[in-house]
Amino acid sequence: MQGHAKISTFEHIGMDPKTAPLLAGMQNEDGTPRVCEEVWISYLSANQEKNGPLTAGFGADDTKIGPEFTFGITLHKLLDEPILIIKTAWGGKSLHTDFRPPGAGPYQFSEAQLENFAKRGQDVAQRRAEKIEATGHYYRLMIDHVKKVTGDIAKVVPGYDNSDGYELAGFVWFQGWNDMVDSGTYPTREKPGGYDDYTRVFTHFIRDVRKDLSAPNLPFVIGVLGVGGPVAEYGPSEKRYQTVHQNFRSAMAAPAELPEFKDQVAAVLTETYWDPQLRELTGRDETLKQEAKKQQKAKGLNGKATAAILTDLRTAEFTETERAVLEIGISNQAYHYLGSGKIMAGIGKGFAEAMAPLVTTAAD
Repeated sequence: MQGHAKISTFEHIGMDPKTAPLLAGMQNEDGTPRVCEEVWISYLSANQEKNGPLTAGFGADDTKIGPEFTFGITLHKLLDEPILIIKTAWGGKSLHTDFRPPGAGPYQFSEAQLENFAKRGQDVAQRRAEKIEATGHYYRLMIDHVKKVTGDIAKVVPGYDNSDGYELAGFVWFQGWNDMVDSGTYPTREKPGGYDDYTRVFTHFIRDVRKDLSAPNLPFVIGVLGVGGPVAEYGPSEKRYQTVHQNFRSAMAAPAELPEFKDQVAAVLTETYWDPQLRELTGRDETLKQEAKKQQKAKGLNGKATAAILTDLRTAEFTETERAVLEIGISNQAYHYLGSGKIMAGIGKGFAEAMAPLVTTAAD
């Protein structure tokens, strides 16, 4: 949930009539990011703690956003109440270890993992000790930060009277990449049920968060990993990942279907916010990159010549508008949702739209 969409990609949101209204709510008339008046945020990350009124810059660094920006804007619009977002996010973390909840029990190495340690001459006892120390570390940091912030809201919200109290109204969970690609933890991930343990651990996560925050009916929104968009639309170079990706997405979404979480947990398929134009353009651009390397080798040129060849190919292949979209709309790798403000803003809005009815139902 860190968020790697640079503010510089916001312009792309306005280039699409369907999303231009969303951009209007994210910016002032002069194009600067909006600063919300009744939404505040406390953000704990690798960059330490950052507090203030919600605006752009609460992503992986001060130049980026995650889903929190449009989540806060949209939820405030839907609920018309003051909102405090407490965000904790660190890049490259797993549920199976880093955020592992107490109820899931200790991480168990598989026989294949133990054999691999022995083959590499690694000390199994040491690896076990390291795993025990790492297990649940970020879960505890998350819970501690929520308690710290709610214990003294006035430190984040100027003028707030702590005696007025607060309501823990909802929780959004958005991660998954490091679990999905971990073939050691999930050795049968390409088979049906290969990620069942993710579902099991995540179910404990929901229960334990509610217990540790004394919020037994706390609504949850699951941001189901959607890098690349719907798997049915994957291109030739992505098709080999279809089964694994879909298996993982299904495992992430599964807790929302459990009877014990009825009307309390919702799954949002973030794949639906993958931008079709960026999909089409990046697919074509990948073909051009391969062609540029092919021409570079055929002509016996050094590697630096590839960039010049690629520029020429892009000039011939893409219109001026298409080149602008590629340049403006993308600021990171695909596994970070292309660093696309358009994709990330859509996801944040989707989370808010899923959360609002859960909050209303819980209040009733």
